Formats: sequence, C-alpha cells, structure tokens
Amino acid sequence: MGKVRFGLIGYGAWGQHHARAIASVVGAEFVAIAGRSDESVARAKNDHPSAHVYSDYREMLQAESLDAVDVVLPSDLHFSVASDVLNSGRHLLLEKPMTLSIEDSTTLIELAHKQGKLLAIGHELRLSSLWGRVKEEIDRGCIGRPIYGLIELWRRPYRLGSGGWRYDINRVGSWILEEPIHFFDLAKWYFESAGPPVSVYAKGSPRRPEHPELLDNFSAMVTFADGTYAVISQTLAGWEHHQTVKITGTEGALWANWSGAMDRTFEPTFSLKIQRGESLETVPIEKPSGEVYELVDQVERFVEAVGGVQRVGCSGEEGRWSMALCLKAEESLRAGRPIDLVGLFS
Repeated sequence: MGKVRFGLIGYGAWGQHHARAIASVVGAEFVAIAGRSDESVARAKNDHPSAHVYSDYREMLQAESLDAVDVVLPSDLHFSVASDVLNSGRHLLLEKPMTLSIEDSTTLIELAHKQGKLLAIGHELRLSSLWGRVKEEIDRGCIGRPIYGLIELWRRPYRLGSGGWRYDINRVGSWILEEPIHFFDLAKWYFESAGPPVSVYAKGSPRRPEHPELLDNFSAMVTFADGTYAVISQTLAGWEHHQTVKITGTEGALWANWSGAMDRTFEPTFSLKIQRGESLETVPIEKPSGEVYELVDQVERFVEAVGGVQRVGCSGEEGRWSMALCLKAEESLRAGRPIDLVGLFS
C-alpha cells in the first residue's frame, strides 16, 4: 500500500498539533489543509508550504485526491463536517466529542458503514505509553479483577478556543464533553471485563454564579454491570495539569500519574506503580507520554487501519459510548439523581 493521502480540516491551536503529527508519520502524505479564517489559512501556508491550503473545506474535498480526512473543529461543527467527509467517500478521523447528541453519533456510524469507510474518534489517551500500559497491566491480570477506579484531573481553566467557542454552551455542548470525556472513555476501557455501564450519578459546581452551565468542578460515579464502579473527577480551579489514575483489584492495586506545566507540554513527568501483596513495583515507561505524542501514535494507528493491518484506536461505537456517558452525566446533574443506562445501546 502506498502512503495514505491526508487532508486536515481545522487549523486552530489543536489543529496545528494534528498537522505536525500527520506530517511526521512515514505512512502518511500530508496533501491539503482547510482553515476557517484568513489568519489560519495564512499560518497553514507558512507552516506547510507543500500542502494545498483552502479557506473552504468543501472545495478541498472536491478538488483533492484524498484517502482520509482529519477533522479538528469546534464541537458544534463536528456532525455536519463529518457527514460531508464521509459522504465524499473518505476515511474519517474525528476529534472528540464525536457529536453533541447520541442521535447524530449514530447517524455517523451508520453513514460510515454505508460508505464502507473507517470512522475513528480522537481518544488518543488509549494510545499513551502510560495510560495504555495501565490497560495492558489490567488485562494481563496484574491486580486481579478490577473492582474500583478513580480517574481525576487537576488543571488550570480551559482555553477560550477560536472565537471563545469553548465558553459558549451552545457550541461546546457541555464542559463534560471536553476533558472528562477522556476519563469516561478510559474508565469504560479499563473496566471492559465488568460489562457495560448501567448507571451514572454526577455532581458539579461552577465558580461563576452567572454561568451555572459551565462546571469548573465535576465528579461522576459510573457503575458497571457486575457492580464494580469508577469515579471520574475534575477541577478547572487549579493550576498546571495533573492527572491520576488509581485502580484497585482483587489481588493488588495500581497508581499512574502525569504532570505538566500544561496539557500540551513536551516535557511532562509521569510514573506507574503496581502493588501485589507486599510487593510494590515502579513500572518503567520509556516512551514519552502526553497528548502531543499520542497524536502521532493516533495517526500511525489510523494509517495502519486504512491498510487493514490494525483496528482504529477508538471506533465510532466506542466514541459514541464515551459521549453518551457525558450527556447522561449532564442529565444526572440536572435531575439530581442517578441515570439508568441499561439497554442504552442494546
């Protein structure tokens, strides 16, 4: 198979990191970029002079011979642009959250199947040398059967995003769909052996009374079919970026942590410790961990999936579950009670 010809839609701050990742992968050919503003178009031309740059993604889809398209846009644009990409007959790598509704996510899954194209969702933490190693250790039984998990984040406030979209509830959908969606995804992935989630119960609080819809502090408990549970917790009222995963099992426990001056740092510190009985081991993690590194891994995995030698890092069905858990957690917040998830995707 030749190189996978990539187009990129979106060249904001995060889109620039995606572009760097695509350009660095041997099996990918970075063909074209579509920006949304004069500034982003000019920056894309300067940063990637060999790529064709457009101000309208529809023109790019029509003009270019592309195998795959990476969509990195504000959340409210995901469904419409992703639909256009799939309808154009290209494989799709779509940033999380997949969409802002379960119905729209289901439509994208069905459209990808109809078109015979891959649909991958950008839950890149699954490919992390640290968070992926946690999954490997759980699956090989290093702590026995997992029975409890805590996934927590302490960080500084969110970036505004282009045009302030991340602070506009009509565009972001919910702040739970920003960082916590990654942790819901990890929880369901880590507790795969426990069966599907059966309920979610969430609490949250804003720092600014005038914006009660924007939750700076958030916690949720997800219960799985076998009765085990995981707690997801986040605060945006802190500093830097500090993420921790703690999981206990029937035969041991593990503790993984990651810290950086910011989420997109190239110089984080991280570690993984595993306890079995009286033995406590520090597991060596030789490859750097961090979302800027995992973006490269994500593109590499997607290229392999297009070539038929590997599955995508996170499928549309998996991405829909993570998004749905966030929306149901939002529903729990409004209702003040647990929300039943049994039969959600039967």
